[in-house]
Amino acid sequence: MKAVVMAGGEGTRLRPMTSSMPKPLLPVANRPIMEHVLRLLKRHGLNETVVTVQFLASLVKNYFGDGEELGMELTYANEEKPLGTAGSVKNAEEALKDDTFLVISGDALTDFDLTDLIAFHKEKGGLVTVCLTRVPNPLEFGITIVDENGQVERFLEKPTWGQVFSDTVNTGIYVMEPEVFDYVQADTSVDWSGDVFPQLMKEGKPIYGYIAEGYWEDVGTHESYVKAQADVLERKVDVELDGFEISPGVWVAEGAEVHPDAVLRGPLYIGDYAKVEADVEIREHTVVGSNVVVKTGAFLHKAVVHDNVYIGQHSNLRGCVVGKNTDIMRAARIEDGAVIGDECLVGEESIIQGNVRVYPFKTIEAGAFVNTSVIWESRGQAHLFGARGVSGILNVEITPELAVRLAGAYATTLKKGATVTTARDHSRGARALKRAVISALQASAIDVRDLENVPLPVARQQTARGSAGGIMIRTSPGVPDSVDIMFIDERGADLSQAQQRKLDRVYARQEYRRAFPGEIGDLHFPSSVFDSYTGSLLRNVDIAGIADSGLKVVVDASNGSAGLVLPSLLGRLGVDALTINPGLDEARPTESAETRRAGLVRLGEIVSSARAAFGVRFDPVGERLSLVDELGRIIEDDRALLVMLDLVAAERRSGRVALPVTTTRVAEQVAAYHGTQVEWTTTSPDDLTRVGREETTIFGGDGRGGFIVPEFSSVFDGTAAFVRLIGLVARTQLTLSQIDARIPRAHVLRRDLATPWAVKGLVMRRVVEAAGDRSVDTTDGVRVVEADGRWIMVLPDRAEAVTHLWAEGPDDASAQALLDEWSAVVESAGE
Repeated sequence: MKAVVMAGGEGTRLRPMTSSMPKPLLPVANRPIMEHVLRLLKRHGLNETVVTVQFLASLVKNYFGDGEELGMELTYANEEKPLGTAGSVKNAEEALKDDTFLVISGDALTDFDLTDLIAFHKEKGGLVTVCLTRVPNPLEFGITIVDENGQVERFLEKPTWGQVFSDTVNTGIYVMEPEVFDYVQADTSVDWSGDVFPQLMKEGKPIYGYIAEGYWEDVGTHESYVKAQADVLERKVDVELDGFEISPGVWVAEGAEVHPDAVLRGPLYIGDYAKVEADVEIREHTVVGSNVVVKTGAFLHKAVVHDNVYIGQHSNLRGCVVGKNTDIMRAARIEDGAVIGDECLVGEESIIQGNVRVYPFKTIEAGAFVNTSVIWESRGQAHLFGARGVSGILNVEITPELAVRLAGAYATTLKKGATVTTARDHSRGARALKRAVISALQASAIDVRDLENVPLPVARQQTARGSAGGIMIRTSPGVPDSVDIMFIDERGADLSQAQQRKLDRVYARQEYRRAFPGEIGDLHFPSSVFDSYTGSLLRNVDIAGIADSGLKVVVDASNGSAGLVLPSLLGRLGVDALTINPGLDEARPTESAETRRAGLVRLGEIVSSARAAFGVRFDPVGERLSLVDELGRIIEDDRALLVMLDLVAAERRSGRVALPVTTTRVAEQVAAYHGTQVEWTTTSPDDLTRVGREETTIFGGDGRGGFIVPEFSSVFDGTAAFVRLIGLVARTQLTLSQIDARIPRAHVLRRDLATPWAVKGLVMRRVVEAAGDRSVDTTDGVRVVEADGRWIMVLPDRAEAVTHLWAEGPDDASAQALLDEWSAVVESAGE
């Protein structure tokens, strides 16, 4: 039986380590990852192996040759272009077509029992057996569910937290029959889990899942690379280590010289012919490569040092990775998470801060303090995008330098000469950052249309008019010292998660495009933006009956940019409107929940005393809307969604409404009563936007003041929602309190539970298991429906170590009991 080792990947997330070295050759405990893989294959009798190569293929071939030194027989299948996981194996079909074969990645560290895996495959008699394992964080892998017989029921590649329904993931190790090649097109990029396996399952072919016991680490990031070193030293994985264990956990390879006065605190590894001088201290989880020189007084802790590195006197290396042939001079300091590429020079007394990347062949001058990467820097960050774009504390986490790099990354994802629309709220911080963004875009050959200070819906609408994308900078809602950098696509919506990942990759790689002098982008300032917006709004939203209704409304602009649109809008509507708080206040670009509540109470008092039909309050950027009825009572946001839904559905009598799965099921009753139906979406705004674009959609909302008016726009727009509400109320001749009274009461409770990242996948598996035979909906997170109609929803937060729970029942007590029951399930997974 033969094996296939896939060794063609570029390992882009591991740059700069993989800038000049293929990922399979990266050393783990001073031996290439792929060598550990080959030795595992040999231990299980798989001596004949085909290696698929593409990126820097010659280096892999030169290192391993024909495999004679390992006692194996190696042949190579070279890809002229990337062919994907299945295409690369198809490329080696000639050597594999006669018998069962095993596929394994050349850059994942494991000690799985491959013999048992093969025996399982033969026992089941399947076409493919997928080797599975359980991991704490399944986001970067394909999650898999198998039935009691071991047959695969479902695959999902690289899910979001809202899609996680298990912590059992595909390791990329497969046992296959040659017939599988019939499903792989030659000389085409094809993936097993994305293309081939779904087709096999569709045709009912037998695919089995073998859940392996043992160690497996996909060495795909700097963090996992350092972790793999520590796990080998801790003996958590069964691999061979060259050399001698001179004391517990202290491994020293052949020919290494260690001075008796050096302090070694294992587990650690010192490679062959390395030299460690007196008064050096090397602490746990440090790997010192071959021919490394560590001079007197140096300190290394959790450092991974590749071959032929010079470490000068009194240098200090903590939690970093240093590439081969690099010189680190006297008293240099390299902090946790930093990565130094091959053949660099780090000057005397220089300091390289944590998470900095220094690409190969660079020189860091003596005494330099380096807190940004060299070249085309980007700060290392686990989660670039949050719920509101890229967010952080102004001038601490979100600096002008960061804004420049972020805009440069965004520009790199677009074509040269494309147009990007920029906008901001009325804060000084947003103004300063926008200027930095504009400069970076122009310097990347992008033309800029700057709207200056406008409401967010106006920025979205203007972006959708011919721009390739947009950037809006605003103060984070409720957090006055924070800002959000929001990226908008060509249709005016937030970037999809796929687009976010693309931007994230460019940002992480730090490979930004720069324009030649003649390509510098232009800067334009469009005129009549507000007139254009209000004109389009009034043409597309039904305003029949408003002028003759005699309605009086109170509008609270909350001292934000929504007030910029209101003068021209209210005059053209022909409605009797009292506007309060219209002026911009730079000192208050956002407001706390308490301030907003107090504003709504005040609005209610004015509505009641003025005998108005209702009152509305905008958020500072005009995206969201809160309601007060004619009696001056606040209509809570979740209730306001039902009121708007009732009004729209009663008038339209057909179509679909887009609502997130966390919305009360009372919404279904309201929609059905009026002949409409609900389209349930995930909690992500871009998913609501997707449904909002569909022709049959008549309304959308998120229950937090965000409303979609599809005939005008597919994104949240407070002003459009206000105009539509006036028209609906004018035509229906019912008050908001009357409409509210005819809608059944909802009983939805929410709870947030702290959940460590490491157990989030386990939590979701426990939830699915606890559901048993009950109905399970995995539109977003996991929603479990009881036989009596009560439901609980469990959703891991994408950006924080939190799990969100929603429960609905016929009354608060019932919902509370359900919330308590499932909170216990979630909390038990973290114990």
